[in-house]
Amino acid sequence: MKQTVLTGLLLAAAVGLIVVTCSLGPKLPVEVSSAIEAAGDNGAELEKVIAHYRTAGDTLKLEAALFLIGNMEGHGYATYDLKDTADNVVAFDVSDYPSYDSLKTSVSALEAEHGELDFDKRELLTDVESITADFIITQIDYAFRAWRERPWAQHLSFDDFSQYVLPYRGSGEPLEPWRKYFFEKYADLADNMTDPTDPVEAASLINDDIKTWFTFDPRYYYHPTDLGLTEMLSTGVGRCEDMTNITIYAMRANGLAVTSDYTPAWADAGNNHAWNAIIASDFNAIPFMGAESNPRKYKLNNRPAKVYRKAFSHQKDNLVFQDHKQEKLPPWLRGKSYVDVTGEYTSISRMTTDLSVKFEQPIPDSVDIAYLCVFNSGEWKPIDWANIEHEYITFEQVAGFLLYLPALYLNEEVVPCAPPFTTNGEFSIRHFIPQTDTIDTLRLTANTGHNQWTLNRGVEQSLLTPGVEYELFYFDDGWQSVGKATATDEPLVFDDVPVGCLYWLVAEDSDHEERPFSYEDGRQGWW
Repeated sequence: MKQTVLTGLLLAAAVGLIVVTCSLGPKLPVEVSSAIEAAGDNGAELEKVIAHYRTAGDTLKLEAALFLIGNMEGHGYATYDLKDTADNVVAFDVSDYPSYDSLKTSVSALEAEHGELDFDKRELLTDVESITADFIITQIDYAFRAWRERPWAQHLSFDDFSQYVLPYRGSGEPLEPWRKYFFEKYADLADNMTDPTDPVEAASLINDDIKTWFTFDPRYYYHPTDLGLTEMLSTGVGRCEDMTNITIYAMRANGLAVTSDYTPAWADAGNNHAWNAIIASDFNAIPFMGAESNPRKYKLNNRPAKVYRKAFSHQKDNLVFQDHKQEKLPPWLRGKSYVDVTGEYTSISRMTTDLSVKFEQPIPDSVDIAYLCVFNSGEWKPIDWANIEHEYITFEQVAGFLLYLPALYLNEEVVPCAPPFTTNGEFSIRHFIPQTDTIDTLRLTANTGHNQWTLNRGVEQSLLTPGVEYELFYFDDGWQSVGKATATDEPLVFDDVPVGCLYWLVAEDSDHEERPFSYEDGRQGWW
């Protein structure tokens, strides 16, 4: 009986597969069939693309189509509403404000009126469910024209082309046709080049042009999504993700292998950052900042603990594809399409190595993944993950000379599982462990390394704001308050403070951009 049932199930599955694929010719890759199935009614649009290139007999374009469709799941565009805690929508548009300061003032006024505000997802338009056959075909055809016609693109293999020229989106922006516009805009570029075969020169000339009509605008920190082409051309401004995307459009449309690298959270400052990278003729990736700084002339302003590269293809080594007991994963690390390229940034990371950390807290049986966090804008933010092996965990390719916290992710909250630590040049670990039986008096003159005290004829000069109240914390399985004090022109004094700790001095009503510090020999050491 069991054999008969199994045979019947296998036969039914085979018949179903034939029904799905018979109109498309040979059996499709599993990832392509999965995307068509996930597309629902829109699966017909994906099938049209495959049939189009099979009919045309262009096997390379067909392979490109299968690459895009097979990696399409997980890509899309979400829209958002600004809502209060009662789920009421609050009207808000960053372009309504003449400056970043006026926008922040207005947001404070809105929160005073409505309470705490946050963006809430309204709709998710997945590519598989919304993309059209005409859009994909146009993207593929223009991508191939650029690859075959532009002299600086001739060194690219099909794999490089597929990864860095062919993809039709830069991040999570709305889909719009951009290849034809930029292909025609820079049609005469080779005539103005010293070496038309040099992709870096071509990228630099295109970027020089982009600088004249697109620039950074901090108001777009408050824009809930990455911008599409129409809005970027209309406003001429955006945040760093928009700068990288407009650059990706302009350069991929012309056969340049350009992508975006990013850090989920700076390790020595607040916020995050994205920038561009171009795969040069020697196949090395060269970082630059679209609309701002050209290849070989760009330098990051802060230090990343991890650098990731945005990819279109699914990266099977990523956390989301691994078996894990926890259902919820940190937002930055649940993506399907990013690659760890920290090792390519050794000049910035000051060496990378694998670090083994021993847990100091019991690990719940329901947990098998731990995270490495950096301190960013008042929070510990996960930027890497690893499997728990007994009482140890090994994080790979970690940048040195930075502050880290090993943690778990429980109920969507970061929970410390070992003390914070830093590394030195030999990558030995220094833990910050409070010695509560030993106390000291701290004389503090700053709350961030960017304004730490200087000496004026041997006298300590405080750079804290007189009249402002500050609260001192030390870290012991969470931030513990030492007390509060109001600043004067003299150093701020806190007595009876445990030694050996990681400290954090926070101003009243601050934005929590203050940096943690250690305290040794009467001086603050910044992290």
